[in-house]
Amino acid sequence: MVRKALVIGATGLIGRNLVFELLKSNHYSSVTVFARRDIVIKHEKLHQILLDFDEIENHKRYMFVDDVFCCLGSTKAKTPDPISYRKIDYDYPLLVAKIAKEQGATQYVLVSSMGANKESSIFYSRLKGEIEDAIAKLNYASYSIVRPSLLLGTRNESRPLETISQYLMRVLNPLFIGPLKLYKAIDGYVVAKAILVLAKKNAAGRYTYLNNQLFNLVKEQASTEA
Repeated sequence: MVRKALVIGATGLIGRNLVFELLKSNHYSSVTVFARRDIVIKHEKLHQILLDFDEIENHKRYMFVDDVFCCLGSTKAKTPDPISYRKIDYDYPLLVAKIAKEQGATQYVLVSSMGANKESSIFYSRLKGEIEDAIAKLNYASYSIVRPSLLLGTRNESRPLETISQYLMRVLNPLFIGPLKLYKAIDGYVVAKAILVLAKKNAAGRYTYLNNQLFNLVKEQASTEA
């Protein structure tokens, strides 16, 4: 069955790559994107809605979809105020999840983070764990959580420290084999491809995909297409 998708957080590294993957896939007939600014992508299946996320409830008419993909997230450097940070990483993803489910959505895919834990003493990790559990309580038929390691790829905004980390990890990445694959840096487009694979499975229940499993999903898909 051809499905309809909604993506929030499409201007980020994973989100932008995911939009490309969804548009290329015959599994989706339409891809709706909620964004604050133009993602500069043109496609006959793409419906881009520019909005203020504080006014999400005014856009319920665009949430009649099957699958919701949340790639929304910030950083402490970009959003130092904890209240604003929580809005982006918790309030908005949860509100979209609630409204979309009311409109008939049956699958939700959340991009979280390695180390997410609602009991963590680290604000970022705790918040990611809290949103994972909050969405779980909505009882989507299919709910997948993706926890990538350090992301590789070109971002729209400048992150000097992350750029340095990316350079070092590209050098060291070949050493991350076996159990260490859990911590191996991963390209944003690889995460996006893995998300498409798991979304097409649309497996019933709650699943958490760790970094090494994301690599495996893409490898598995490539082997079936070979």
